[in-house]
Formats: sequence, structure tokens, C-alpha cells
Amino acid sequence: MSAAVTYTRYELLRTFRNQRFFFFSLAFPLILFLIVGGSNKHADPLDGIPFPVYYLAGMVSWGTMTAVVAGGARIAAERSVGWNRQLRLTPLAPRTYFRAKVLTGYVMSLASIAVLYIAAIAIGVRMPADHWLRMTGLVLVGLIPFAALGVWLGHVLSIDSMGPAMGGITSLFALLGDAWGPLAGHGFMHHVVELLPSYWLVQAGHAAYTDQSWSGKGWIVIAVWTAAFAALAVRAYRNDTKRV
Repeated sequence: MSAAVTYTRYELLRTFRNQRFFFFSLAFPLILFLIVGGSNKHADPLDGIPFPVYYLAGMVSWGTMTAVVAGGARIAAERSVGWNRQLRLTPLAPRTYFRAKVLTGYVMSLASIAVLYIAAIAIGVRMPADHWLRMTGLVLVGLIPFAALGVWLGHVLSIDSMGPAMGGITSLFALLGDAWGPLAGHGFMHHVVELLPSYWLVQAGHAAYTDQSWSGKGWIVIAVWTAAFAALAVRAYRNDTKRV
């Protein structure tokens, strides 16, 4: 237990010292929200949601996605120098290693959420306390497949390719998931978008504002993507441990 606590603490300190992380998962979404959301406080609602709330949900989804997927970058960095192989020779269990990576990503996600919530309140966004809590809870659940995605990418990509891949994949998920505005309100494209976990991550904020939760389809989509990415992550990890 002490080894697990020590390693998790090390991971947290290491991440907090990463200036790139703070820019892309904290500062960048915050700046965009203040510029776009703050300057359009009185804009027409989108899908019945006040524009600042709609954009808040999008920036929260993007910032938190980046935070949890970034755990893969740390895995790729450790693989590049053989650090993960050294850890396998220690009493540290693999589940503790991955738990620390995922937990660190979630702590960083909560930091991103907190910063954006404070900014939203500062520009006038108001919701009952239970709505804020519902939004947070749904976001944390919606991040599970992205945590698995980060573990998978960390085992199949090099440290040099991890950065561009992580930025491109999270940005694409954010774009297709309506984080920056409605991509398709109806029709075939809308049905396709509804099959993405990022769409339901964005919908966490919308549902919370309207005092609702995800539909059954949302829970199924999150579960299926989680299972798929988790299976890929497990396979990649096993292949990595076989390398000589």
C-alpha cells in the first residue's frame, strides 16, 4: 500500500510540473471559453441551451479528454527509456502502475473542471448545486473510455509521435462530439455523432443544465467504447511485456 501511495504521489508531482499539460488541458480551454463564451454571453441559445453553458460543456469535455489521454504520453516516455521494464522488476503491481496513471489523469481533469467552473460563474453562468454535481459526475464517467485510450496509445506509439497523435485525436473527438458547436443537428451525420463517446461527454453539461441525465443510448455508447479501448490497451500491454 505504501509503495502504491508513493508512486501515485510521484506521478501527481510529475504531472503538476509539466508546463505543456497546464497549457493544453487547463489554460487553452480556459482562454477559449473566456474569449468565446464570455464575449457571447447574450447570444442566442444553441439547442435550447444558453450559449455560455453550451460552450462550457464543450471546453470541459475537451480539457478533461486531454488530461486523461495525457497519461499515455507518460507511459510512452517511460517506455522510451526502459523505465517501465525496470518497474516490472520491483514489487509494484501492474494494476498499481496503471491505477496511478488513470488517477493522475482524473485529478488533472478535476483541476480543469474546477478552473472552467470558476470562470463560468465569473461570467454569470448559474445552475443549482445539484446540476453542477450531476454534470461533474457524468463527465467523470464519460472519461473512462478516454483513460483506456490513453493507456493504449502509450503502448503503441513512440514519445515523438504521441504528442501529435494525442492532440489530433482529442481535437477530432471534440470536433465530432459538438464541443465547439453543433456539427449536425439531424440526419445521418447526427446519428453517427451520437455513436461517439465525446458526444455524450459534451451532453453531460447539456443534460445537467436541463436537469436530466444521459439516455440509455449514451450509457451503452460509453460502455462499448470503454470495452473496446480497454481490450486494445490490455493487448498492447501484453505485447509490450513480451518484447526482449
